Amino acid sequence: MADKSKNTTNKIPRTPPTTPTPKVHLETYEEVQKLHPLYFNIVQKRYWWFALSLLIIVPGIISLFVQGLNLGIDFTGGTMLEVPFNKAVTQTAITDTMKSVGLEGPVQLSGDKQALIRTKALDEDQRNSLLDALKTKVGDFDRANIKEDKVGPAIGQELTKNAILSLVIAMGLMIIYITIRFQFVYAISGIIALLHDVLVTVGLFSLFQWQIDASFVAAVLTIFGYSINDTVVIFDRVRENELRLKRGQTYEDMVDKSIWQTMRRSINTVVTVLIALFSVFILGGESTRIFSLAMLIGVFSGAYSSIFNASQILVEIKHRIGPRRGGKMAKA
Repeated sequence: MADKSKNTTNKIPRTPPTTPTPKVHLETYEEVQKLHPLYFNIVQKRYWWFALSLLIIVPGIISLFVQGLNLGIDFTGGTMLEVPFNKAVTQTAITDTMKSVGLEGPVQLSGDKQALIRTKALDEDQRNSLLDALKTKVGDFDRANIKEDKVGPAIGQELTKNAILSLVIAMGLMIIYITIRFQFVYAISGIIALLHDVLVTVGLFSLFQWQIDASFVAAVLTIFGYSINDTVVIFDRVRENELRLKRGQTYEDMVDKSIWQTMRRSINTVVTVLIALFSVFILGGESTRIFSLAMLIGVFSGAYSSIFNASQILVEIKHRIGPRRGGKMAKA
């Protein structure tokens, strides 16, 4: 009879089960607070953020009614000169030469020798004065090969109309998208925050009378897309946490938790974009200055409104329509 003690088999040791790492959105409100050394309750101070926004927006709106915008020739009409120089030239040299004869306007270079100059409508004497100054101070060129076009104010009116129409269409599509993905109250909150960014950008350009051209319209539309993207990220976390809102927890604390859970992502993204835009503003030359300046203002304002305005407006609306899913809506 075989010895049972010798009939042992090699057993594979069992690995103890590992505890799954909790996802970020499952952190408690207290854990989120401890993760951020600079933590403060953003939602409770929402009326301060609203007041700060109004402090910037209201003077801008007043300026729009009083002095309007400093419109460039893309909106008011003017003269465009395409000058083929015989040697390499710079934007700075052409811009300084234009100022020496009392003119200003954007200058674009095509290659090193071809320059597109846009300025107010010129009569024959002003045109000859500018060309003489360019030949003397910038470089020689063949007058016979200069191309000249007149831009009428009707084109500027059409550009303004199309810009406003584009903004309206964009807002409408965003309302539909956010309503489908989230709720209608989210869409309203996001659009109000977008209007905040547009009013801040346009208002500052009016206050300081910075001249705008067609690139300004492109910047405003780009700000629209960037700002709503950051807002949707925060809204997505709010929606996830709202589904887990337990009885006795306040909606305000849940939103505050959601904001801080996405804070690092928001700050890292906006800082990266601002560095790139600041580089373009400093090194990009005169032709990109208006676009980059508008983008700098709009991107910064968009990051601010996504964190401090959009979600706070959502809290205000939710507070007025009552509790959802058993969560208690306590006043901040």
